[in-house]
Amino acid sequence: MAEHTTDIKSRIKALIGQGESSEVEFKSARGGFPGSFWESYSAFANTNGGTIVLGVVEKDNRFSFDGLTEETIVRYKKIFWDCAHNKGKISVCLPRESDVRVEQIEESYILICDIPRANYELRPVYIGSNPFESTYRRNHEGDYLCTDAEVRRMFADAEHDRHSQDGRILAGFEFERDIDQESLHQYRQTLASLQPTHPWIGISDMDFLKKIGAYTTEYETGKEGFTLAGILMFGKYDSITNPSGDPMYFVDYRERIATDNPDIRWTHRIYPDGMWEANLYQYYVRVYNRLIQSLPRPFMIKDGVRQEETPAHDAVREALINCIVHQDVNAQGHIIVERTDKSLVFMNQGMMLVSKKQYFEGGRSICRNPILQKMFMMLGRAEKAGSGVDKIVSGWKYLGWPLPTVAEETRPDYVVLTMQLGTEPDKKTRQENPTRKPDKKTRQENPTRKSNKQVLRREQILEFCVEPKSLFDILQHLGLKNRENLMEVYINPMIGAGALAMTEPDNPTSRNQMYVAVREDMEHM
Repeated sequence: MAEHTTDIKSRIKALIGQGESSEVEFKSARGGFPGSFWESYSAFANTNGGTIVLGVVEKDNRFSFDGLTEETIVRYKKIFWDCAHNKGKISVCLPRESDVRVEQIEESYILICDIPRANYELRPVYIGSNPFESTYRRNHEGDYLCTDAEVRRMFADAEHDRHSQDGRILAGFEFERDIDQESLHQYRQTLASLQPTHPWIGISDMDFLKKIGAYTTEYETGKEGFTLAGILMFGKYDSITNPSGDPMYFVDYRERIATDNPDIRWTHRIYPDGMWEANLYQYYVRVYNRLIQSLPRPFMIKDGVRQEETPAHDAVREALINCIVHQDVNAQGHIIVERTDKSLVFMNQGMMLVSKKQYFEGGRSICRNPILQKMFMMLGRAEKAGSGVDKIVSGWKYLGWPLPTVAEETRPDYVVLTMQLGTEPDKKTRQENPTRKPDKKTRQENPTRKSNKQVLRREQILEFCVEPKSLFDILQHLGLKNRENLMEVYINPMIGAGALAMTEPDNPTSRNQMYVAVREDMEHM
């Protein structure tokens, strides 16, 4: 969402310069208060929030003002608030008074409405009385009507505090037939090595499964059995995918490392191929051991003891576990992890339960699968408060690599965490003080560090555009606001130099235009 600023004209011009996007919508109001306003309201509320500007006309990517009078726009503001407080019109009123403002620019009046992202407890935000007929979400530059399945998943997220997805009791599952005892014993051995005096070390397997939430009893009904979490974590693959379990369950690890053979799509892959019991515990162990191969492994001294792992290893571990425990099992999607020469990518299906800002700030634990989270926490392998995001960020800072980014994809819904890989930092410096940042003088004297701001930003753009990105995405990534300046100073010169390419070169002004890096060497620019 666009930031508030004291310079109204600058903000409006910035919005127009940015153009319509996933978080900005312009609407004409010459013929009255537009009915489509509420579709955008619902869409922004159910996605990432956004700004609706009333009184602006868009045609062929050019924007002009309706020329509305102050009297007219003030009346529209009253209509907005009357409708926003009417649950027969919209299910919840989200904006504050300061979020809705009448402004004047170029002899015309407009209404700016900042629509916040709704907390998961309030979703879905819908028009009228039937959420299955009038719930919208935002996709790129447009609003789309949600399917019944999407609406149901929003309702499930809203209730997850009382009814966790992984706490569902599965009827008919048995220990001997459905639990992979090798996985369970590996887990217990790991716990024993980490906490040798833990009181659960010597108890039976079934008692242990009850203690960690893999098997439970509902006090109210007396119903007992294995939980979905228990079967997902320790079950045999055929048992997990039984119609009574999670029949759409699938986990996938894809590794694409540089090779001379162009016919090889994946240089290594881990998926349910019948060679292993593809439960979540086995998937975690196998994938983590592959991911850390991308990290430098210098030893460091802590409290006089040699430590093989670094904060970067913690970052990878937390990212992988987050991907697992935040998966929306109701979405019938897959957990996907990819490793390339340039990045580690973690994808779990579902919408984020917090905003991107809350995600990186941490401090609030909201997890779809709290039992799975508890199982990893028992091994010291997960953080509850803030979901371990602080470890993910600090681990990459430790290496001096680009900060991780998170994005939401729609249809299907996926949360995508990308951790770009960089070059190995100076070992001596890291061993002496792994948390110390180089001082200003050191940075200036480092001949390998480019001080030119434009060169650094071009490098950032190339690193970010490994996959096609929109202009708005690039603006956000760089923390910039001026669309024209970005095009003139960076994008167009980089296209001319052959460093960037347009995904739609025959239609440069297309709303769907994206940019992708074609080579990295920009030193000559």
